[in-house]
Amino acid sequence: MGEYSKALTYYEKDLEITLKALPPNHPYFAGSYNNIGLVYDNMGEYSKALSSYERSLEIRKIALPPNHPDLAGSYEGIGLVYNNMGEYSKALSSYERSLEIKKIALPPNHPDLAASYNNIGLVYYNMGEYSKALSSYERSLEIRRIALPPNHPDLASSYGNIGSVYYSMGEYSKALSSYERSLEIQKIALPPNHPSLAASYNNIGNVYKDMGEYSKALSSYERALDIDKKVLPPNHPDLATDYNNIGSVYYNMGEYSKALSYYEKAQDIWKKSLPSNHPHIALVKRNIENVKKKM
Repeated sequence: MGEYSKALTYYEKDLEITLKALPPNHPYFAGSYNNIGLVYDNMGEYSKALSSYERSLEIRKIALPPNHPDLAGSYEGIGLVYNNMGEYSKALSSYERSLEIKKIALPPNHPDLAASYNNIGLVYYNMGEYSKALSSYERSLEIRRIALPPNHPDLASSYGNIGSVYYSMGEYSKALSSYERSLEIQKIALPPNHPSLAASYNNIGNVYKDMGEYSKALSSYERALDIDKKVLPPNHPDLATDYNNIGSVYYNMGEYSKALSYYEKAQDIWKKSLPSNHPHIALVKRNIENVKKKM
């Protein structure tokens, strides 16, 4: 439901109780640390997330056989955090270790394999290796269509990711079609203010912006910001993405003072929430420099 602080409260209460009741290094603790790591990651608190996932992996290495699927879950969590921190080679290494284990432990069309292909696709995408990304995403979608019901949120995720690759390759009509398919499924499968809906509106806004359809872009971006403000903590990196996106539309429309105001909001949040060498921080700095030249 995107209510991360409530989720964290329950997971931590659960851990507190079980620490008293179970022997040290019991596999149950690993599940708890994994869950806590996932919440911190969604809140944008990456160092706390990494620490929780690493504790989970530590316990599982002691308590479980070497190719147990739960070990794959820990590697996956670590990969997720590294990806969000912009450390793509570390992310790829963790995700590939996770996939290796799953291939041994699970049947060939298990949804968890689809998740791994999806994750690997995301890292390749972030590295700008679009053909590798597309290939991984399509493998993921293929498995999900076999394994899941037709309006499952994971299918929406696959369509959204394929849309992102097409968008980056400049194939806007294919991108828009994939993004709209994703949004369609999300509207059926998710609560109305779920963060994933905001991501879809952002994606659709990106396509319209690059097609020069600025009023449609602005409308999509504002819908995304509206959702994210309701469900995310005030310094979450995704809010900065929303502000940066809206700023870029105003920049393209020649409304430079509005653009600057949104870019500065984005910069303020990213500086608080991301490592200082993250590409997003360099991006918004360039955006601010460009808009100031125009004023």
